[in-house]
Amino acid sequence: MNWDRVEGNWKQIKGRVQEQWGLLTDDDLDQIAGRRELLEGKIQERYGLEKDRVREAVDDWYNRSML
Repeated sequence: MNWDRVEGNWKQIKGRVQEQWGLLTDDDLDQIAGRRELLEGKIQERYGLEKDRVREAVDDWYNRSML
């Protein structure tokens, strides 16, 4: 998985992220700025999910959206 693609195109991709995780605010997305570890942390915070579950969800989203 090449997360650099997400970071490099964050302005275009963040709408898709917000569709998937609607509890993330515009401010959250601006702070995340494409960094995976921050995205996972915000998802954990907003949804109350375990770290491993969030990592799997982000992987699934990436594989569906970016490949």
